Amino acid sequence: EKPFSCSECGKSFTRNSDLITSGSTREKPYQCSDHKGEKPFNCPRCEKSFSDCSSLIIHWRVHTREKPHKCQECGKHFWDSSGITWHQMVHTGEEPYECPECGKTFQHSSLLVTH
Repeated sequence: EKPFSCSECGKSFTRNSDLITSGSTREKPYQCSDHKGEKPFNCPRCEKSFSDCSSLIIHWRVHTREKPHKCQECGKHFWDSSGITWHQMVHTGEEPYECPECGKTFQHSSLLVTH
């Protein structure tokens, strides 16, 4: 359960401490670090900083070359779960993004935008 949510984006958290209190506004008193511009999680190998620990962990895999997410269909590995989700559409043939003008469908929103 994630009962604490950011007033800016609605992102939910398990701990209230993951949200930052803003004393200057009563309308949006709690915001996640993404909206505060804070990046307290620093990569020990390069100069990059991140607003949350999970982003740092995913970034760290660039340095370690770790790709823990494996496609069960073809065996290809990915750094994060969104990468494998994006990839699996190759196997399913799913094309959920449709051009409103011509009806052509695409696997990814970026391909629709390019079209």
